[in-house]
This record gives sequence, structure tokens and C-alpha cells, in this order.
Amino acid sequence: MSFQTLRRFGGQILKEESTTTLAQVIQTYAKTKQLHKGKQLHAHLLRSHYPLCIFLTNHLLNMYSKCGHVDYALKVFDEMPHRNLVSWTALVTGFSQNARFLECFKAFSEMRRAGESPTQFAFASVIKGCVVLGSVEIGRQLHCLALKLGLSCELFVGSNLADMYSKCGVMVDACRVFEEMPCKDAVSWTSMIDGYTKSGEFEAALVSYKRMINDGICVDKYVVSSALSACSALRDCRFGKCVHSTVVKLGLEVEVAVGNVLVDMYSKSGDMESASNVFRIDPERRNIVSYSSLINGYVEMDEIEKAFSVFVNLKREGVEPNQFTFSSLVKACANQAALEQGIQLHAQVVKFNFDRDDFVVSVLVDMYGKCGSLDHSIQVFNEVATPTEVAWNSLLSVFAVHGLGNDALKTFSRMVQAGVKPNAITFVSLLTGCSHAGLVEEGLKYFYSMEKTYGIVPRAGHYSCIIDLLGRAGRLEEAEEFINSMPMQPNAFAWCSFLGACTIHGDKERGKLAAEKLIQLEPENSGAHVLLSTLHAKEQKWDDFRIVRKMMRDSSMKKLPGYSWVDVGNNTHTFGAKDWSHPQKKEIYEKLDSLLDQIKKVGYVPNTDLVLHDMDDNSKVELLHHHSERIAIAFALISMPAGKPIIVKKNIRVCLDCHSAIKYISLVVGRKIIVRDNTRFHHFADGLCSCGDYW
Repeated sequence: MSFQTLRRFGGQILKEESTTTLAQVIQTYAKTKQLHKGKQLHAHLLRSHYPLCIFLTNHLLNMYSKCGHVDYALKVFDEMPHRNLVSWTALVTGFSQNARFLECFKAFSEMRRAGESPTQFAFASVIKGCVVLGSVEIGRQLHCLALKLGLSCELFVGSNLADMYSKCGVMVDACRVFEEMPCKDAVSWTSMIDGYTKSGEFEAALVSYKRMINDGICVDKYVVSSALSACSALRDCRFGKCVHSTVVKLGLEVEVAVGNVLVDMYSKSGDMESASNVFRIDPERRNIVSYSSLINGYVEMDEIEKAFSVFVNLKREGVEPNQFTFSSLVKACANQAALEQGIQLHAQVVKFNFDRDDFVVSVLVDMYGKCGSLDHSIQVFNEVATPTEVAWNSLLSVFAVHGLGNDALKTFSRMVQAGVKPNAITFVSLLTGCSHAGLVEEGLKYFYSMEKTYGIVPRAGHYSCIIDLLGRAGRLEEAEEFINSMPMQPNAFAWCSFLGACTIHGDKERGKLAAEKLIQLEPENSGAHVLLSTLHAKEQKWDDFRIVRKMMRDSSMKKLPGYSWVDVGNNTHTFGAKDWSHPQKKEIYEKLDSLLDQIKKVGYVPNTDLVLHDMDDNSKVELLHHHSERIAIAFALISMPAGKPIIVKKNIRVCLDCHSAIKYISLVVGRKIIVRDNTRFHHFADGLCSCGDYW
């Protein structure tokens, strides 16, 4: 039909000569994604033999791309008798917008071969493809071409290049491109801040955020989210509060993503009151991310009851927990050695099908191990078809903390044979296992193979393990030589291990040196002073002993009191050596006295030399007899069903006399007794301990 007369089409008045009007109609259809109307118009134009110039065809090409039909766009392009720069740009951007990046690269190359010089929009489209495909090398080639064509300083191209480098983890090049840009907009600043945050350069992210604010650039929810994520990683609550004030001013608190990262930032900074306040702002916008962040915050602050309370509320609100929720809660059970709660959570993990998640499995292995249930720990691990290095490391750590060095060595061999590459954490667990089991030569062999065989440069933690390994074995001279040959200064843990070994083996001179070094690093560490005073007491140098203790009193420094706890039913019962109360105190003491009589009959002799106080032997025996772990065991024996293993946790090292007494108790009562102190597990049964008296 001729367009010489007016014809109404799609609500628009069209004339044959009104190409601009037609272009506007097509553009409207592209913006509003009205593909059906666009196709109708295109068909009408074809049927009426309307002369489709490059200008109109480019609009049709763009319309099909914007509506997600890039194949239609390509067909239109292929049938064009003539093409210009706009045609090529529309095709390149069309492929990019529809995530067909290989075709985008091909079209860009053909555009260059056709003699067209790419626009900034074409560059931005192919650079976006480099980001998605992770091809930084193609990105560098595009960067070179942009420099050659003088487009690298164009805001659109520069922003996309900086974004490409940052998202590919090449922050040095991203920073160089960014700094060379003559002017920077919110997009380019956002790319840099987000790039720094995701690549772990959190301080740089916050510096960029400050610069952005100082330059008067308006921030949005994406910028503040990235800045808050950096604060979260740095545990920088002070800076986070400054960003929070900006969030409030801009009314961004109602944004779900911003609320989530605020809860996470405050939780990781330990400010649970602020985290809870943000969490309560809008109940309708809470999701599993904010719930999990709050739960993890309470777990990290050791407020386990509050963590489980949030979990109960989460389920009540119908929010489905994810693997991160369970990982935090299982970790809490591991830290508290709360086996019953851990078992209940394991059932929930299975119910929600997270029992094959690598991270959840790893924390379950760790939880059972730290709760003393070694068999369950191994069982959970064995149910994993293809364990990752995280799961292997968890099992290694469990064997190490239980003093099962040979099992740790076998597990390491299995890990390597399975083709899983060990990392730095692997060797910490392996060396710790060797140390607790007295496998000195094996430990040294693996330490020196780290860099040579596995390409892992030993860190301070690995050196500390070797100091502990040699010290426990009484090879104090070797340990001292090893310390002197270290490429870095020993940390507090290393000196503490060496001091402990010197105390056990009675080497006063080296112990004094270790104590001095430890006190320099941690002046408030009462353990250093206590061990030093113990050295003096062992040599009966009471004047030196009193000087150290007076120094502690003058500094208001208190010795960490020993306490033990045991779970009976759903309750945790905590006991100290003195100043404790319990409704069954009388029955506990009666059981304790009965146990003392029984174990004396089978050979137990109190080691009163361990009591570093000026008192008679009977008083020393009484003091040893009322150590917290023995009280906890006595309570468990009168409260738990016969035959059930007793698991006692203690916050400091089990003393030598208690270790001996518990061996005898396990013999006379015929029960397995598991004691977890601050360094390892002891499994007592039939008068023996799993440590073989090496600990």
C-alpha cells in the first residue's frame, strides 16, 4: 500500500517521507521491549516496499537486540546492502547485551577489518565480554587499541577498562587506568572500590571511598555496600559507622543489600547491639543473609544462646537456613563441645540436604572431633565421595588435637594420593599431630619438605610447631638453635611453647630467656609469669618465686583460674577448684572421697611436688584432690547412665597428678573418660591414656 496517503499504524501517524517518525516509533518499541509491535511494523514496511535506509535499518537492528532477539538483528544486519559505524556498533553491543560474547568479539574483529574505527560504546561492549569470560589478555589487547585510537581517556572506555582489570583481579593495572582518567564519574569510582574489596585490598577500598566523597561524587547503594564490606573484613567499626551515617542520610537503610552488609559489618566487628538494632529496622526485609550474619556474630562473641535464639526465630518466620547458617551453629557447638546440640544440628543438616556441602561437612568433622566423638568425626568424613582440602584439613586437625600423630601421617598420605594439594593449614595440623605424639623425626622431615616438595613457604605458625615439637621431646638445645636460625622473630605462641617445655624439663636459664621474650611481646600475659614462677618453685628458689608473684600482684595480674565443665542431659555443669556451688555438692564430695580411696588401693600416689605452696603434705593432697576436672568426673559418675563415656572439658592444661589419677579412676569405675584441655584430648580407659603419657 502506498504511503502517499496518511495511514495509522500502532497509534502513530506515518508518512512516506517521515523516516524520523518511523525511527522514533521503532526506538519506542525498543525501549519498552514491544517486540511483537516492532515485528509488525517491520513486516508492514517490507510488504509495502518502503525504502529502508541505513538510518531506519540501524534502528530495527537495535530494536531486535534490545528485545533479546539478536538472531533477528543479525539477519537484518546480513541483509543490509550498506553498513556504517552505527550498524557495526549496534551489532557488537547487541551481542554483548545478550551475553553472546564470542560472537561479540567476532563482530568487533570484522568491524575492524571493514575499516571502521570502533566507538567508545563498541569498546565498552567487548570489554564487558572480557570481564564475563575472565580474559584479561584480550582485555589488554583492547586497552592497547584504545590507546592507539585515543579512546582510553574517554570516560566510558576508561571506566570499563578499570572495571575489567579490577574484576579480573589485576588491581595494579585497574588503578593505573583509573588514575589516568581526566575525569571520573560514580561508575568508575564504584568499579574501583568494588574491585579493591573483592581482591582483598580493603584499606585501598576505604581510601578510594574517602576520595570519592571528598570529590563530591554522589554515592549509591552499590558504593556503600562495597565500602561496608571492606569495613567488615577489617573489623573497622569506627569507619563503618561513618558509612552508616551516610546510609541513613540517603535513606538507604531500607535497601536489603545495604541492610545485610550493615548487619554483617557490625557482627564481625563485635558490636552485636548495633547489629541487632539494624536487623530489627524492617522485619519485612530480613532474609537468610542477615539472619546468618547475626547468628555468626553471636557465635564469634561466644554468645551461643543468643545465636540459637536467632535460629529459632528464623525457622518461626519461615526463612530457610542455608549452609552458612548451619556452619556457624555447628562451629558454636564445636567451640562449646556441646555434643547433644551438635547431633541435633547434624540431623537438621541432613534434612535440608547440606550433608554433602564441603564446608558444612568440614565443620561437622571438626565439631565431632572437638566434642571427643572421634568415631563420628571419621564416619562423617568417610561419607564424602570426594573430599576437598578443607575436609581433609579438618580430619587432620581432629587427629592432631587427639594426639593421634600416626593417624595424621596416614591421612596426609591418603590426601596426597587422592590428588588433593596440601596447603599451609594442612602442615600446621600435621606438625601439631607429630608434636603431640612425639614423632620428632617425622615432623622435621615434613617441615623441611614443605617448600622443596610442596612449594609452601613455612610461616611463623609452622616454625612455632617445630619449637613445640622439639621442646616437648626435651630437645631444648636444638629448639634454641632452631629459634636462632628462624628467618623471622618467633611469635608469642612459639615463646610460650618453649617456656612451657623449659618448665616441664626444668631448664631454668632457657626458661627465663623465653619468659622475658614472651613478656616483651605480651606484657599482660599472666601465663608467662606463672610458668616463670613455677620454674623458680621447682628449684625451691622461693625468694625468686615471691618476686614474680609480687610483680603479678602489683600489676593487678591474676592467674587464670582453672575450671571444668561437663554436659549432663541438656545442661552444662561448671566446676572450679574452689568457690563453686551445686545442689549436689555433698554427694559430689562423697563420690570424690570414695574415688580417692579406691584409686589409692590400686596404686595411685599423689604427686605433692606439683603443689607450689608452702604447706604440709596432707594439705597438698587435699588441694590436688579438689582440682576441677576430678570434681566434674565425680559429678558425671553420679549423674550419667552407667557405660556412657564421660566427656569433661577444661580451660587450662590438665596437671600431671590429675592425669595420673584419672587413669586410675577409669580403671576402678570401668568407664571411658575423655578430657579435653586447652591443647588436646586425653582418652582414658582401663588405666591407660591415649597420649601414652607423652603430652
